[in-house]
Amino acid sequence: MPRLILASQSPSRLLLLRNAGMSPDVHVSYVDEDAIEAQMPNATPAELCLALAQAKAEAVASDYADDPDALVVACDSVFDVDGQAFSKAASEDQVRERWAQMLGRSGVLRTGHWVVRPSTGEETGAVANTVVHLGTPTPTEQDAYLATGEPLQVAGGFTIDALGGAFVEGIEGDPSNVVGLSLPTVRRLLSEIGVTWTDLWRLPPR
Repeated sequence: MPRLILASQSPSRLLLLRNAGMSPDVHVSYVDEDAIEAQMPNATPAELCLALAQAKAEAVASDYADDPDALVVACDSVFDVDGQAFSKAASEDQVRERWAQMLGRSGVLRTGHWVVRPSTGEETGAVANTVVHLGTPTPTEQDAYLATGEPLQVAGGFTIDALGGAFVEGIEGDPSNVVGLSLPTVRRLLSEIGVTWTDLWRLPPR
């Protein structure tokens, strides 16, 4: 019976998988993302998020080499505005600086995905891209939203599935990708290493 290991501490990614019929175990990688970014100063946003996802997946996979059922999936998201990658902001001031560049504009939410079958060494990855059209919340709305702490938890400073959803005017592409994990992309990657998506379902008895 295949067993999915989510190499992420994101509650949104975990909920996505659970709502899709999965029951993943969570194993956080704790890779040094800043160090990886420093080694890739000329990387595009797509290259960066894919490299980070690969590093996370491979770090966790090393703990499951003797488990024939384990399948590790890792993700990393960045918000690409004019070719500049915005990951999670480090401070409220940084959030405000970024919002000044983003509000009322469109960017591309890019999520790198990496899947590893540790027992065989098979692995594959891909980047999913979704265009996000941001609205223009008022200064009062910005202050209130920032006070919740949510903008510091996600790439780009806005969620689509929680408090920030009212500030996103629309998207073009896969909505699950904006939450942080593209379900169709993960399904395709698993199929590349011979895993059928529905075999991972853990549904209650009818």
